[in-house]
Amino acid sequence: MTITELASKKCVPCRGTKPLSKETVESSLRELPGWGLSNNVIEKEFRFKSYRDGLNFSYSIGKIAEEQDHHPDILVKWRRVKLTLSTHVIKGLSQNDFIMAAKSELEYQKYSSS
Repeated sequence: MTITELASKKCVPCRGTKPLSKETVESSLRELPGWGLSNNVIEKEFRFKSYRDGLNFSYSIGKIAEEQDHHPDILVKWRRVKLTLSTHVIKGLSQNDFIMAAKSELEYQKYSSS
């Protein structure tokens, strides 16, 4: 599934579901360049031309997270933003994490092309 196809999906409640298998996670990560698996989370650090661009990106991700009801941890640094995703309610990774990662990639394209 492409990033665009994945980003077109909506996050759904996953209470009562099981975390994705390691094989599914590794397969899904192949479609998300720069994203890595670490201790049951997926994460990526995005780079920006200015601190303000990073703040604006973080704000945009926050709005998307509210719409999707799936919230990444966001760490804002000087000209860098690190997103960390996991599904706390199932103590692992769900399809929602990959949907949010894909939506984040599309949002980042708005900043990296300017």
